[in-house]
Amino acid sequence: MKELAKKIIKRLPIAFTKNQQYDRDTERVLRAVCHPQANCVDVGCHKGEVLELMLKYAPQGQHYGFEPIPDLYEKLTTHFAGYPNCHFYQLGLSNMTGETSFNYVLTNPAYSGFVKRKYDKADEVDTLITVKKQPLDQILPPSTRIDLIKIDVEGAELEVLQGAVKTIQRSRPVIIFEHGLGASDCYGTRPEQIYELLVCEGRLHVSTMARWLAGQQPFTRAEFVGQFEKSLNYYFMAYPEEKTRNAQAAD
Repeated sequence: MKELAKKIIKRLPIAFTKNQQYDRDTERVLRAVCHPQANCVDVGCHKGEVLELMLKYAPQGQHYGFEPIPDLYEKLTTHFAGYPNCHFYQLGLSNMTGETSFNYVLTNPAYSGFVKRKYDKADEVDTLITVKKQPLDQILPPSTRIDLIKIDVEGAELEVLQGAVKTIQRSRPVIIFEHGLGASDCYGTRPEQIYELLVCEGRLHVSTMARWLAGQQPFTRAEFVGQFEKSLNYYFMAYPEEKTRNAQAAD
Protein backbone atom coordinates (compact mmCIF):
# COMPACT_ATOMS: atom_id res chain seq x y z
CA MET A 1 0.00 0.00 0.00
CA LYS A 2 2.83 2.39 0.90
CA GLU A 3 4.62 1.77 -2.40
CA LEU A 4 1.35 2.25 -4.32
CA ALA A 5 0.80 5.59 -2.59
CA LYS A 6 4.31 6.70 -3.56
CA LYS A 7 3.65 5.83 -7.21
CA ILE A 8 0.40 7.79 -7.21
CA ILE A 9 2.06 10.84 -5.63
CA LYS A 10 4.86 10.73 -8.22
CA ARG A 11 2.28 11.07 -10.98
CA LEU A 12 0.76 14.22 -9.47
CA PRO A 13 1.80 17.51 -11.15
CA ILE A 14 3.03 19.09 -7.91
CA ALA A 15 5.61 18.13 -5.27
CA PHE A 16 4.42 18.08 -1.65
CA THR A 17 7.83 17.66 0.01
CA LYS A 18 11.42 18.67 -0.64
CA ASN A 19 12.29 15.01 -1.27
CA GLN A 20 9.62 14.77 -3.95
CA GLN A 21 10.96 17.92 -5.59
CA TYR A 22 14.49 16.51 -5.54
CA ASP A 23 13.21 13.30 -7.16
CA ARG A 24 11.54 15.28 -9.94
CA ASP A 25 14.60 17.47 -10.44
CA THR A 26 16.78 14.35 -10.62
CA GLU A 27 14.78 12.96 -13.52
CA ARG A 28 14.85 16.31 -15.32
CA VAL A 29 18.63 16.49 -14.93
CA LEU A 30 19.12 12.94 -16.19
CA ARG A 31 16.87 13.62 -19.15
CA ALA A 32 18.91 16.72 -19.98
CA VAL A 33 22.46 15.41 -19.56
CA CYS A 34 22.27 11.71 -20.47
CA HIS A 35 22.59 10.60 -24.08
CA PRO A 36 21.76 7.00 -25.09
CA GLN A 37 25.36 5.78 -24.61
CA ALA A 38 26.04 7.65 -21.34
CA ASN A 39 27.76 5.67 -18.59
CA CYS A 40 26.47 6.23 -15.05
CA VAL A 41 27.40 5.36 -11.46
CA ASP A 42 24.78 4.94 -8.72
CA VAL A 43 26.38 5.12 -5.26
CA GLY A 44 23.93 3.99 -2.62
CA CYS A 45 21.77 2.22 -5.17
CA HIS A 46 19.14 1.20 -2.57
CA LYS A 47 16.10 -0.12 -4.50
CA GLY A 48 17.34 1.08 -7.89
CA GLU A 49 14.93 3.98 -8.44
CA VAL A 50 17.61 6.25 -9.92
CA LEU A 51 19.18 3.34 -11.80
CA GLU A 52 15.82 2.88 -13.54
CA LEU A 53 16.13 6.47 -14.79
CA MET A 54 19.69 5.86 -15.92
CA LEU A 55 18.47 2.94 -18.02
CA LYS A 56 15.58 5.02 -19.32
CA TYR A 57 17.70 7.91 -20.57
CA ALA A 58 20.94 6.03 -21.31
CA PRO A 59 19.74 2.58 -22.42
CA GLN A 60 22.96 1.75 -24.26
CA GLY A 61 25.34 2.91 -21.54
CA GLN A 62 27.20 0.87 -18.94
CA HIS A 63 25.85 1.45 -15.44
CA TYR A 64 27.54 0.67 -12.12
CA GLY A 65 25.53 0.24 -8.92
CA PHE A 66 27.02 0.11 -5.41
CA GLU A 67 24.97 -1.20 -2.49
CA PRO A 68 26.57 -2.71 0.65
CA ILE A 69 23.37 -3.92 2.35
CA PRO A 70 23.06 -7.67 1.53
CA ASP A 71 19.26 -7.80 1.18
CA LEU A 72 19.11 -4.76 -1.08
CA TYR A 73 22.04 -6.00 -3.16
CA GLU A 74 20.32 -9.35 -3.76
CA LYS A 75 17.08 -7.64 -4.78
CA LEU A 76 18.96 -5.38 -7.19
CA THR A 77 20.75 -8.26 -8.90
CA THR A 78 17.46 -10.12 -9.25
CA HIS A 79 15.41 -7.16 -10.45
CA PHE A 80 17.99 -6.04 -13.03
CA ALA A 81 19.08 -9.55 -14.07
CA GLY A 82 17.88 -8.91 -17.62
CA TYR A 83 20.18 -5.93 -18.10
CA PRO A 84 23.72 -7.04 -19.00
CA ASN A 85 24.82 -3.39 -19.00
CA CYS A 86 24.14 -3.11 -15.25
CA HIS A 87 27.05 -4.06 -12.99
CA PHE A 88 26.51 -4.38 -9.23
CA TYR A 89 28.99 -4.34 -6.37
CA GLN A 90 28.17 -5.34 -2.81
CA LEU A 91 30.39 -2.79 -1.12
CA GLY A 92 30.51 0.79 0.05
CA LEU A 93 32.57 3.25 -1.95
CA SER A 94 35.22 4.98 0.13
CA ASN A 95 38.71 6.49 0.02
CA MET A 96 40.39 3.25 1.12
CA THR A 97 40.15 -0.51 0.69
CA GLY A 98 39.20 -2.93 3.45
CA GLU A 99 36.34 -3.91 5.72
CA THR A 100 34.44 -1.72 8.14
CA SER A 101 31.45 -1.74 10.45
CA PHE A 102 28.24 -0.45 8.89
CA ASN A 103 25.18 0.85 10.72
CA TYR A 104 22.24 -0.97 9.12
CA VAL A 105 18.93 0.66 10.03
CA LEU A 106 16.48 -2.25 9.89
CA THR A 107 13.38 -0.06 10.13
CA ASN A 108 14.59 2.46 7.54
CA PRO A 109 17.44 1.11 5.37
CA ALA A 110 17.78 4.47 3.59
CA TYR A 111 19.33 5.85 6.82
CA SER A 112 22.09 3.21 6.84
CA GLY A 113 25.75 4.15 6.55
CA PHE A 114 29.30 3.71 7.82
CA VAL A 115 28.47 6.03 10.73
CA LYS A 116 25.21 6.28 12.65
CA ARG A 117 23.42 9.44 11.54
CA LYS A 118 20.70 11.41 13.31
CA TYR A 119 17.21 9.93 12.88
CA ASP A 120 13.96 11.81 12.41
CA LYS A 121 12.18 9.26 14.62
CA ALA A 122 13.40 7.97 17.98
CA ASP A 123 12.18 4.40 17.49
CA GLU A 124 14.39 3.40 14.54
CA VAL A 125 16.02 -0.02 15.01
CA ASP A 126 19.59 -0.53 13.84
CA THR A 127 22.37 -3.09 14.00
CA LEU A 128 26.03 -3.28 13.01
CA ILE A 129 27.16 -5.41 10.08
CA THR A 130 30.55 -5.72 8.39
CA VAL A 131 30.89 -4.56 4.79
CA LYS A 132 33.65 -4.20 2.24
CA LYS A 133 34.75 -0.79 1.04
CA GLN A 134 36.86 0.32 -1.92
CA PRO A 135 37.61 3.51 -3.92
CA LEU A 136 35.78 3.96 -7.21
CA ASP A 137 39.12 4.76 -8.87
CA GLN A 138 40.27 1.19 -8.15
CA ILE A 139 37.15 -0.40 -9.64
CA LEU A 140 36.50 1.36 -12.92
CA PRO A 141 38.90 0.72 -15.82
CA PRO A 142 40.88 3.91 -16.59
CA SER A 143 39.46 3.89 -20.12
CA THR A 144 35.85 4.06 -18.88
CA ARG A 145 34.27 7.48 -19.38
CA ILE A 146 31.68 8.33 -16.73
CA ASP A 147 28.99 10.85 -17.63
CA LEU A 148 26.95 10.98 -14.43
CA ILE A 149 27.37 9.96 -10.79
CA LYS A 150 24.64 9.94 -8.14
CA ILE A 151 25.76 9.80 -4.51
CA ASP A 152 23.32 9.20 -1.65
CA VAL A 153 25.28 7.70 1.23
CA GLU A 154 23.89 9.37 4.36
CA GLY A 155 26.90 11.57 5.12
CA ALA A 156 29.83 9.60 3.66
CA GLU A 157 29.93 11.59 0.41
CA LEU A 158 33.34 13.16 1.09
CA GLU A 159 35.15 9.82 1.30
CA VAL A 160 33.27 8.60 -1.79
CA LEU A 161 34.46 11.68 -3.70
CA GLN A 162 38.01 11.34 -2.35
CA GLY A 163 38.12 7.80 -3.70
CA ALA A 164 36.87 8.98 -7.09
CA VAL A 165 39.13 12.00 -7.71
CA LYS A 166 40.89 10.44 -10.71
CA THR A 167 37.56 9.47 -12.29
CA ILE A 168 36.20 12.98 -11.70
CA GLN A 169 39.28 14.69 -13.11
CA ARG A 170 39.40 12.38 -16.11
CA SER A 171 35.69 12.33 -17.03
CA ARG A 172 34.41 15.54 -15.40
CA PRO A 173 30.93 14.03 -14.97
CA VAL A 174 27.74 15.59 -13.70
CA ILE A 175 27.44 14.61 -10.02
CA ILE A 176 24.17 14.62 -8.08
CA PHE A 177 24.94 14.31 -4.38
CA GLU A 178 23.41 14.57 -0.93
CA HIS A 179 25.16 16.77 1.65
CA GLY A 180 23.29 17.98 4.71
CA LEU A 181 23.16 18.47 8.45
CA GLY A 182 22.11 15.41 10.41
CA ALA A 183 24.24 13.12 8.27
CA SER A 184 27.38 14.75 6.85
CA ASP A 185 28.23 16.43 10.15
CA CYS A 186 28.20 13.01 11.84
CA TYR A 187 31.34 12.29 9.79
CA GLY A 188 32.87 15.66 10.68
CA THR A 189 32.53 16.73 7.06
CA ARG A 190 32.33 20.41 6.22
CA PRO A 191 30.89 21.93 3.00
CA GLU A 192 34.22 23.70 2.42
CA GLN A 193 35.85 20.28 1.96
CA ILE A 194 33.24 19.22 -0.59
CA TYR A 195 33.58 22.52 -2.46
CA GLU A 196 37.38 22.32 -2.49
CA LEU A 197 37.37 18.80 -3.95
CA LEU A 198 34.70 19.41 -6.59
CA VAL A 199 35.62 22.93 -7.67
CA CYS A 200 39.37 23.20 -7.09
CA GLU A 201 40.42 19.60 -7.75
CA GLY A 202 37.60 18.49 -10.03
CA ARG A 203 37.19 21.76 -11.98
CA LEU A 204 33.41 21.58 -11.62
CA HIS A 205 30.74 24.08 -10.62
CA VAL A 206 28.41 23.43 -7.66
CA SER A 207 24.74 24.35 -7.54
CA THR A 208 21.33 22.85 -6.85
CA MET A 209 19.52 20.93 -9.55
CA ALA A 210 16.75 23.55 -9.57
CA ARG A 211 19.23 26.41 -10.11
CA TRP A 212 20.98 24.52 -12.89
CA LEU A 213 17.69 23.65 -14.58
CA ALA A 214 16.75 27.34 -14.46
CA GLY A 215 20.07 28.37 -16.03
CA GLN A 216 21.21 30.24 -12.91
CA GLN A 217 24.77 30.85 -11.75
CA PRO A 218 26.59 28.23 -9.63
CA PHE A 219 27.28 28.80 -5.94
CA THR A 220 30.31 30.59 -4.59
CA ARG A 221 32.07 28.88 -1.70
CA ALA A 222 30.26 31.12 0.81
CA GLU A 223 26.88 30.47 -0.79
CA PHE A 224 27.39 26.70 -0.71
CA VAL A 225 28.45 26.85 2.95
CA GLY A 226 25.33 28.89 3.72
CA GLN A 227 23.11 26.33 2.00
CA PHE A 228 24.54 23.64 4.29
CA GLU A 229 24.64 25.57 7.56
CA LYS A 230 21.11 26.96 7.18
CA SER A 231 19.73 23.63 5.88
CA LEU A 232 18.32 25.41 2.84
CA ASN A 233 19.08 22.39 0.65
CA TYR A 234 20.68 18.99 1.12
CA TYR A 235 20.78 17.76 -2.49
CA PHE A 236 23.23 19.40 -4.85
CA MET A 237 24.70 19.08 -8.30
CA ALA A 238 28.24 19.48 -9.63
CA TYR A 239 28.84 19.96 -13.34
CA PRO A 240 31.56 21.03 -15.80
CA GLU A 241 31.46 24.42 -17.50
CA GLU A 242 30.44 22.87 -20.81
CA LYS A 243 27.30 21.49 -19.16
CA THR A 244 26.13 24.94 -18.07
CA ARG A 245 22.44 25.16 -18.87
CA ASN A 246 20.90 28.07 -20.72
CA ALA A 247 17.80 29.50 -19.11
CA GLN A 248 16.08 29.27 -22.50
CA ALA A 249 16.63 25.50 -22.46
CA ALA A 250 14.92 24.97 -19.13
CA ASP A 251 11.91 22.70 -19.47
